[in-house]
Amino acid sequence: MTSLKIIAAPPLATIQDQGRFGMLKFGVSASGPLDRAGFARAGKLLDGLAGAALELAGGRFAAKITGGTVRAACSGGNFALSVNGKPRSWSSRIVLRDGDQLEIVPGKQGNFAYVRFDRELDVPLVMGSRSTNLIAGLGGFDGRNLKTGDTIGFAKAALAGVKSGSNPRPDDGPIRFIWGIHADILPKDLRSAFAEGRFTVSAQIDRMGLRLNDETGVFARIEALHLVSDAVVPGDVQILGDGTPVILMRDHQPTGGYPRIATIVSDDLSRLAQMRPGTGVRFEPISLERLERERGRASK
Repeated sequence: MTSLKIIAAPPLATIQDQGRFGMLKFGVSASGPLDRAGFARAGKLLDGLAGAALELAGGRFAAKITGGTVRAACSGGNFALSVNGKPRSWSSRIVLRDGDQLEIVPGKQGNFAYVRFDRELDVPLVMGSRSTNLIAGLGGFDGRNLKTGDTIGFAKAALAGVKSGSNPRPDDGPIRFIWGIHADILPKDLRSAFAEGRFTVSAQIDRMGLRLNDETGVFARIEALHLVSDAVVPGDVQILGDGTPVILMRDHQPTGGYPRIATIVSDDLSRLAQMRPGTGVRFEPISLERLERERGRASK
């Protein structure tokens, strides 16, 4: 049996496929890749014959192929890749034979790397998905982070999943958002300050959320609001009681009682996930009508 034996695992290493959509009514978020564009690029490099991915962040990853040959593709961020100690170009397709050792270490840009294979990873489907949900402790490899010594088998090939996004933006462009259901609670000048303010990505980023450093104190004097808890979605921008802005990511909680002033456009959420701590973030409001027009033009 062909398998992948993990020699070294970074702090955050999970199995992710497209996600388990439609389960939020049961209190389970969709999960799936934080960088959906990077996940999709890896699948495209394998001509669509790719299954779930290894999502890697925070350090060195090394693994050995045993028992056969597989094709693999790596993408997402900008990392350093080597096979048997020999450097290979990033965001590329490679062939791994019995005994070959794959190594990936963080490079110049990005937080998350994706490795996909032309064979499906042999982990069970849970609620229709192989994605790991670390908050709920389900899916993937026993519902947890991968660690040194784990061995993952390969099953049959599967078709590639999510699209890369219909309207990608330049890497240095602002992050677009649509005003949220609680935006009207804020004074007009505070909403303007959010759209024009200076924020940086904090060191507190994981699969559940990304906290922003409020460099200009936009929300420093906001009055704590206590709202009825209701459903949230990936990309929602919540303002905590101490004024900290938090952007919900793929393993978000099912409901929240903090004001949600905005929702990041899904096409831009992947780019935000790859921004390293200390990176400056600019935001730009966009109407749903304009976004649909832009997506329509991009698809032609």
